[in-house]
Amino acid sequence: MNEWLTTTARPAVLVTVARVEGSAPREPGAKFLVTESTLHDTIGGGHLELRAVEIAREMLAKGATGVRHERFGLGPSLGQCCGGVVWLLFEPVTDSVAEMLTVLRGNRHDDYWRVASIAGRPRNAVFDAEGTLVAGDADVPHHFPRTSSAIVLPDGWLVDPVAAPAAHLVLFGAGHVGAAIVRALAELPCTITWVDERDDMFPAQVPANVIVEATDTPEAVVASAPPGASYLVLTHSHALDERLSAAILARDNVGWFGLIGSKTKRVLFERRLAARGLPADRIDAMVCPIGLPGITDKAPAVIAASVAAQLLITWEAQAHGAAAMPRQPALQEN
Repeated sequence: MNEWLTTTARPAVLVTVARVEGSAPREPGAKFLVTESTLHDTIGGGHLELRAVEIAREMLAKGATGVRHERFGLGPSLGQCCGGVVWLLFEPVTDSVAEMLTVLRGNRHDDYWRVASIAGRPRNAVFDAEGTLVAGDADVPHHFPRTSSAIVLPDGWLVDPVAAPAAHLVLFGAGHVGAAIVRALAELPCTITWVDERDDMFPAQVPANVIVEATDTPEAVVASAPPGASYLVLTHSHALDERLSAAILARDNVGWFGLIGSKTKRVLFERRLAARGLPADRIDAMVCPIGLPGITDKAPAVIAASVAAQLLITWEAQAHGAAAMPRQPALQEN
C-alpha cells in the first residue's frame, strides 16, 4: 500500500501525476518513486511510465537538484490509446522532499496535504487537517484549497492530498483463512487490526497496514474500534464467533460485518443472537456466508481473494455514500 511512501530507497526521484486532461492511466496525485535500479508503485505503466523512468534516471545521473514539470500527450507521441494529456512533476528526494516523506511515513492514520513547487528548487510543506504546518519549507503558501485530488494552482504550486485509508477492518482469527485475507489486503488502501487469543499464531512479520492484537479479551477490541469500521469474524471457535457477533451487533456505527460460515450456521446464529435481544435489522445486516457469488472453492487463498473483492466493493460504495452491499451466497460450508 502506497509503496512510493513506505519505501526508503535512495537516491530517488518522486514522480507525481500533477494534472490530467481527458483519459489517462492514473488520476492526479498518483505517484511512483524511481531509483537508479528500482521502481516503487506505478503511474499506470505503458509508454508514459517508461518515459517518466527515463527522465527520472537522467536526473539522477546528472545529480539534478531542481524539479521538472512536463506535459505528455498520450496519443501519437507516446502511442497510448487513452488519448488524454498528463502533466508529471519530477522531484529529487532531497531536503524538504525527503523530510516530507519521512513525516508522512511516520503517521498513516491521519489526513495530510502537501504543497509543492512545480518549478525551481524542490520546496515542500506538509499540513495537517487543521491547516497547521507539520514540516517543510516556511515559504510555501499556507492558504490553499483542501482538495480530495491533486490540483495545480495558477500561481505554480501543487496541492497534493495524502489521505489516510478510510477503510478499517477488525479481523478476528489468525488461522489459515485469516492469514490469507491479511496477505490479500496487504497492499490495498485499508488498515487492519488483526485479533486472536493465540499469540503464536501470528507470523513474525506482518504487512505495514496491520496491527496485531494478541488478547484474551477480543470483545474489548470491538468496543475500542473506530466508528464505521468493518468486522470479519473467522475464529477457531463457534462459541467465540457467537460472542464476537453479539458484541459487534450491539455496537452503533458498524460499517460492515462478515461472519465465516454456511447458510446453516447463519440460521443457527440468527436464532441465538435474537435470543440475546439483538435487533432484527442488525442481525439481517450480518453477512454470512462471506464472499462473492459464483466462487465456491474453499481454499484459503480463494476465499481471501473473494472476500477482499467483497470488501473493496463495500468500501467503495461507502465512500460514495451508497447503500450497504447486500448479503452474498455461500462460499464455504462450516
